[in-house]
Amino acid sequence: MSDLQDLTALIRSNTALIVIETRDEARVVELFRQALMNVWRTLHRWSITEGLRRIDLDREDEADVAPDISTTLQAIRDADQRGIYLLFDAHPYLGYASTQRQLREIAQRRDCEPHVLVLVGHQVELPADLDSLAVRFAPRLPDANALLKLVREEAANYMREHGGRRVESDAEAVGQIVRNLRGLDLVDARRIARHLIFRDGAIGADDLPELAKLKFELLNRSGHLHYEYDSARMNEVAGARRLKRWVEQRRSVFTGAEPPPGLDPPKGMLLLGVQGCGKSMLAKAVASGFGVPLLRLDFGTLYDKFHGETEKNLRAALASAEQLAPAVLWIDEIEKGLASGGGDGDGGVSRRVLGYLLTWMAERKSRLFLVATANQIEALPPELLRKGRFDEIFFVDLPVAEVREALFATHLRKRALEPQQFDLPALAAASEGFSGAEIEQAIVAALYAAHAAGAPLSDFVLRGELKQTRPLSVTMAEQVEALREWARGRTVAAD
Repeated sequence: MSDLQDLTALIRSNTALIVIETRDEARVVELFRQALMNVWRTLHRWSITEGLRRIDLDREDEADVAPDISTTLQAIRDADQRGIYLLFDAHPYLGYASTQRQLREIAQRRDCEPHVLVLVGHQVELPADLDSLAVRFAPRLPDANALLKLVREEAANYMREHGGRRVESDAEAVGQIVRNLRGLDLVDARRIARHLIFRDGAIGADDLPELAKLKFELLNRSGHLHYEYDSARMNEVAGARRLKRWVEQRRSVFTGAEPPPGLDPPKGMLLLGVQGCGKSMLAKAVASGFGVPLLRLDFGTLYDKFHGETEKNLRAALASAEQLAPAVLWIDEIEKGLASGGGDGDGGVSRRVLGYLLTWMAERKSRLFLVATANQIEALPPELLRKGRFDEIFFVDLPVAEVREALFATHLRKRALEPQQFDLPALAAASEGFSGAEIEQAIVAALYAAHAAGAPLSDFVLRGELKQTRPLSVTMAEQVEALREWARGRTVAAD
């Protein structure tokens, strides 16, 4: 059913109190005007600045009631015709006992016509005794056609304001922008579309990062999400050939308007591996591989000492992330947020968080790809690892010699050094068992040593630092080997 049909049904059933949370007041008024085509009532609107006026006629009458809420509610109760009353500024007064009593008596039809009261506001919180009488109506968010019309309207506005200069546009980019505006109401969508068009008089692919940033800033009201501006490119990541191919095969399905018959958009992956082997870099590269924004959820910020607040924070964060789709949601070191899932040491909070997360993973419909990273497989609850929770579980192992060579080249180049001046195969052989992070730190330490000696960085200095370093594969050999043993046969090697 459409918004208009739903609203008409509420009016026909003489719903006493309707609550509509929105900032688009003009759309609410228009919906009720259209509803009067199907069911007759007088239609009135009230605000603290304008007072009460009738608006179902061809013109709006002048206000004939003083703007204070008490006088207005008494006038509504005294009206001799059934009416619909849109109250745009009433929610700040709901804390007064007299206002609550007047609303309750009108809603319970005490000595008055069966009016329909509509409380409209961005956020309307009702006292418990009024909440039991109310029906909440949520207007649907605009569809693709409405958003495309909005973009065209803003392009026409730009032409009018710039002497007829046409907006340069790319049809594919316009389609992507419309898809990325989904999840916003018309007010926010128009504001973003206007910003993108008016900043340079064009609509192109270069507008997409700015759109993602604006949308994130708008929707991340919970503050639990972080927008990762610097996502790594796939070609900057050494190794991980299987993972790269996996992402490339699914990119068109994930980002396309409609998936091909029989194919569902990919939902997520778990990256398991040895610390320092590039899981975080890979998580960032997945977003780049799909060509979508990267959001990071910090589980540590979700936990709250008050009962129910942690789960509420998780719901708010995931809801915000879904509105930012298509995107990649990265949960780093997920085991730390769910480590207590098997017991009641935290009052069952982790258990409830896990339950909600699993339900969300199974039921979500949005184009939100989940990338979770983990270092300790024994700390993860078995429910999370069940087949179907993630599309795939990749194991990121210590880099082989070929990948270590590429890592040396990458980190040397990052520090304005020419890799060709170094014996990369020898350095790779000397760094057997090193992770990517340990290779980078060995280069940093060698640079300090060379600087202290007043000499340029050389293979000799680098090999000296590698020889002095005890990698994690040595200091925690048992744990690393146990992780590798668990992953063998249970996961897919990333490389």
